[in-house]
Amino acid sequence: MKTMLRPILSVVMLLASVAGAAADDKFPSGIKIVVPFPAGGTTDILARFVAQYLGDKLGVTTVVENKPGASGTIGSEMVARSPADGSVLLLTATHHVINPSLRRSLPYDTQKDFSPIAVVATAPNALVVTKDFPAKTVGELIEMAKKEPGKLSFGSAGVGGANHLSGELFKEMAGVNIAHIPYKGAAPAMNDLIGGHIPIMFDTLPTVIPAAEAGTIRVLAVTSLTRAASLPNVPTLDESGVKGFEATAWFGLYMPKADGNPAYTRLVAAMAEILAAPATREKFATQGVEPGKLTGAAFTAFVDSEMKKWSGVVRSANVPQE
Repeated sequence: MKTMLRPILSVVMLLASVAGAAADDKFPSGIKIVVPFPAGGTTDILARFVAQYLGDKLGVTTVVENKPGASGTIGSEMVARSPADGSVLLLTATHHVINPSLRRSLPYDTQKDFSPIAVVATAPNALVVTKDFPAKTVGELIEMAKKEPGKLSFGSAGVGGANHLSGELFKEMAGVNIAHIPYKGAAPAMNDLIGGHIPIMFDTLPTVIPAAEAGTIRVLAVTSLTRAASLPNVPTLDESGVKGFEATAWFGLYMPKADGNPAYTRLVAAMAEILAAPATREKFATQGVEPGKLTGAAFTAFVDSEMKKWSGVVRSANVPQE
């Protein structure tokens, strides 16, 4: 009798093992991508692309939820406290790796509480001005700023973001004093620029291009060392006399700390395929960004290196902690 039971028990154990593995591999039927900034900015635009692509790739429903405030920390905290089953993701900007240097304390640990999935996109910033701004070139803007130190101001999506630090780097390298006006996201800052409430702004191309094409703002330069394919007639800041200037933005997708679980593995693989697809490159090009190339462990290492890099920039720019 015992001899007969052994094969039966082996089969039962095998089936239980398969069932357990299937349960571990089960992916949620829906994904919520949290954007910690207002709707309409570059991060939000990219999140809606990613939501569509992931939904198609994984066969799940996807939604984007905007949770702005505190330079992205409110939405980031929400994700950090969510289950690590792939149902809640974070798509955020360079703020994520800069905030640890800017804030005395955070309600989460940037390195320990998140699992980086992929760099979604990279983009140069652009130096833009109101359509009626007197300066027509970067050189003329610098001349204006030097004549009346502190009178001009520039807006950004918030303290410590890539566009804010682009402005701080510009001030340092051009030797000018321009006041910083932080906003709660790129969209409200751009609205005030268009309305003439602020004269200058650094922002990413997906937000800049529609307004430039509509004639409501003017682009003086881009912040990459080479010209942007989407704005081939716009010079770089390096070409415009601020030699060696380079500052680009990047956007990353994260999930709550997953320790390499099946949901994380599946999302990393899905994003690697999505970002390598020619259709993604074509779609992103219309927004002035390029698909990211780093996923999984490579992206995790990049996050660590970026945290070190930006902490140095924050210190050299004397950006006060909050």
